[in-house]
Amino acid sequence: MPLQNQADIKAATSILKSKRQTANAEPIGIFDSGVGGLSITQCIEQQLPHENLLYVADTLYAPYGEKSTEFIQQRVNDIAQWFIARNAKAIVVACNTATVNAIDQLRKNISIPVIGVEPAIKPATSISKNKKIAILVTKATAENKRFLALVAQYSHNSDVTIQPCPGLVELIEQDKKNSPECKLMLLSYLQPLLVKGVDTIVLGCTHYPLVKNLINEICGDSIVVMETAQPVTEQLKRQLVLHQLINPLNNIGETTFHSSKCCLKQQALFSHILQRTLRLNIYP
Repeated sequence: MPLQNQADIKAATSILKSKRQTANAEPIGIFDSGVGGLSITQCIEQQLPHENLLYVADTLYAPYGEKSTEFIQQRVNDIAQWFIARNAKAIVVACNTATVNAIDQLRKNISIPVIGVEPAIKPATSISKNKKIAILVTKATAENKRFLALVAQYSHNSDVTIQPCPGLVELIEQDKKNSPECKLMLLSYLQPLLVKGVDTIVLGCTHYPLVKNLINEICGDSIVVMETAQPVTEQLKRQLVLHQLINPLNNIGETTFHSSKCCLKQQALFSHILQRTLRLNIYP
């Protein structure tokens, strides 16, 4: 082979490699109706430290749990397009309500990997000793056919109680997760489950891990409380590997935060949850 051709091939290979590295350094979009998805964002930051992340809290329209399916789908589509316009290489729907109401249609409309959040029903059935499980969810999730089908598919011989928790997301968004009002609300939702003999509780909303300590305080050490940040992060990593999208660069990735209700109070809430100083940007 002539030296000129070898040089051309080497140059072309170098360009392709550079383009691949540039594409792989593009951000991962993560969104929720509010701050709930920050629990998943933290897990992704810890286990995929070289990835760049874009987080959107659609707080202006939170909670999604009280909205119609059509409205939720429109918000999900708008945010996804915003991510795509910023060259996102994958999207994490860090919201149970958005996942059950909109992820199927979203996957049909865009070509990049989309990772959703689904309650840990299947592992809960294997952990529960007396086969009595409860799933804490929003109103919209409790009424969703996709979610109900998932429960029917994985509940097996277990007695599964679906417990809607209206008002809980609002208190968390108002940074009242440690308030007497929040504790009273949780007591009203959890005490009937304890009386029923439930021994495993699945957190079916990404906001709810933010009050996990309070749930544990009410339920005691004998109740297993399950959340989804770890399974979501593992699934994201699998998809990045499958599509050859892992960032090859060794520098620590950057996370930028955005909210449709951007204000100093929101910024303080984000900082409080993540235990670090950050800047909150306006979405869109």
